[in-house]
Amino acid sequence: MSELFLELFTEEIPTNLQVNARENLILNIKKFLDKENISYKGESESYSTPNRLVIYFKNIEPNVVKESKEIRGPNINAPKEALDGFVKSNEINQKNIYKKETEKGTFYFFKTFSNKIKTIDLFQENLASILEKISWKKSMKWGENELYWGRPLKSILAVFGGSLIKFKFHHLESSYFTYLDKEFEDKTKKFTNFKEYNAYFKKTGVILNHNLRKKSIENQLNKISKKKGLTIETDEKLLNEVTNLVESPNIILCQFNTTFLSIPNEILITTMKHHQKYFPTFDNKNNLTNNFLVVANIKDIKGLIKNGNQRVVEARLNDAQFFWEKNKSQSLVKQVSKLNNVNFFKGLGTYLDKVHRIRKLSGLISDELLISKEKIEIASSICKVDLLSDLVAEFPELQGIMGGYFAEQQGFEKDVCLAVREHYLPLGPESKIPKKSYSLALSFSDKLDTLVGFFGIGLKPTSSRDPYALRRSALGLMRLIIENNKNFNLKELINYSCTLYDQQGMKFNSKEVNKELSIFFVDRVKNYMKEKNIRSDIIESAISSYGIDNILKIYKKSNILNKLISKNVVDDLLFSYKRASNILNDELKDKKIELSSSPDPVLFKTDYENYLYQKIQNLRKYFSNIDKEESYEKTLNNLASSKKEVSDFFDNVIVNDKDVSIKKNRLELLQMLCKTFDNYLNFSKIESI
Repeated sequence: MSELFLELFTEEIPTNLQVNARENLILNIKKFLDKENISYKGESESYSTPNRLVIYFKNIEPNVVKESKEIRGPNINAPKEALDGFVKSNEINQKNIYKKETEKGTFYFFKTFSNKIKTIDLFQENLASILEKISWKKSMKWGENELYWGRPLKSILAVFGGSLIKFKFHHLESSYFTYLDKEFEDKTKKFTNFKEYNAYFKKTGVILNHNLRKKSIENQLNKISKKKGLTIETDEKLLNEVTNLVESPNIILCQFNTTFLSIPNEILITTMKHHQKYFPTFDNKNNLTNNFLVVANIKDIKGLIKNGNQRVVEARLNDAQFFWEKNKSQSLVKQVSKLNNVNFFKGLGTYLDKVHRIRKLSGLISDELLISKEKIEIASSICKVDLLSDLVAEFPELQGIMGGYFAEQQGFEKDVCLAVREHYLPLGPESKIPKKSYSLALSFSDKLDTLVGFFGIGLKPTSSRDPYALRRSALGLMRLIIENNKNFNLKELINYSCTLYDQQGMKFNSKEVNKELSIFFVDRVKNYMKEKNIRSDIIESAISSYGIDNILKIYKKSNILNKLISKNVVDDLLFSYKRASNILNDELKDKKIELSSSPDPVLFKTDYENYLYQKIQNLRKYFSNIDKEESYEKTLNNLASSKKEVSDFFDNVIVNDKDVSIKKNRLELLQMLCKTFDNYLNFSKIESI
């Protein structure tokens, strides 16, 4: 068994491109090995540093035996040109061709010879095309070269079993050599195996394995923070990012002036994490401290890196403090009119137009939530004003959050401040959602207005593109409903939103918008429920039973049924329903019998018909008395309790009676049973357990 070792040395590749490239490349190589029937076992890894992309397979067969196989050509009646093309494309001698009869006619065939091929030869022929298949999210071209790559590619080290894999890739030829230092390209070294290569860089402090590098960073962060009595919030995204920014990680503890701690924490944290890739620290009471941790790429022997990073963050925080002092005192109410100078989106008016629409929408929703219409309208009026501030211009991630702080500084009520602060939430499928009623009303109104507007001007997401994050907004709406245990008449609100646009001179086809958004919302609910591991047949059953005005009911009924699906209660319930519905479907498929809405008890010939009829009536009475706080588990138990009456009926009653009126009446009894079950949801779409 032989080792494959490949290193691509480039200028610094951005972190997201690194991850994509290393995963892409090893997958392409594995596909190639499988296609060529080249067996491999043991370690197969892809590593990356900012400058190096490394592939390593420990054990690959040095030779591959190509078995003899029969290749079919054109039909013997095909034109001569077809046969000539077949011969030429397969590089064979015409005397080796023979005729053979098949089920589809007589064709020309030829047989390849069994032969042994060196794996290194296959790599030499194919590695260039494998590299070409790397799918870069962003790529660039440099100099006079034709190659498009994530960043300029400088060298290719390619070795198989200690021997050089000779191939050319655009302007580069493979070799045994790589650059030792990105700053000094005259320093190169020859390597013939991965062990030697890995050991050399390990001595210099470079950790090629990004997983080990990440672990090293985590350990250093924890060690320093523990020593200083500090804590660090887990941030996997930041940790992954810094892991791919360095190759020789070294953690440095830095500080900024404590006077900056008077600025809202979000500004400090955003400056450190998002802008500078630093790790903020907290004390044992979870208060932000003026200490932060920097992941450097070399040891800071003279303290220059520490001083440099402290100067950078101080400069940024000076600007932030200046903007904070300036913006917090600027009246939100007086600035509302300035939103007329900021476009929301072409065809959807200005932000002032949007604020007016949100104000009316949230006012309507306030009645449903039993909250003060005046307070929610105030929150709606000022919720977008922070977009005019210097702080949000500098830190766009803090829109809404800064508005909440400004409102707090200017004496607005707590509910109003929180609603402004949280109205962009949720930001994603796992993001926190607003729980307070004012926050819910404002967040819901803002998202619905956006969705109606974009659908109104025809900018719906496609299967591959969603540039305006409308799926995220729609999922956010669904989560606001489900996770707050609230229900809204969505169709009515969509129509009202269209009316608000119409009043501002933007005319939409409200019927079409309602139809398209309804389908869109249903898809989002389906995805949400799939993420909760609810069975697909249960989801389809619930969706087919209720419209978008019953999103909460769709979710809750599906969720309870899904939890109980393997229990006796659902087993009994489905037994009763399926047995009745199967007979109904068989008898009604030829449409020879027309059933009325309910059976006539006078025509019952047995006690078992009466018992089942009485059970159904009791169930119908239960459903007619259900209030808003229905216990769905209790409902399922009640439906399941009909198993005895259903079983007794089928064991003792012949549905297909010779008397047509009796048969019809018994079918109507079964239809009545199924319709009663359908009060919960459409059980016909539920598969067997």
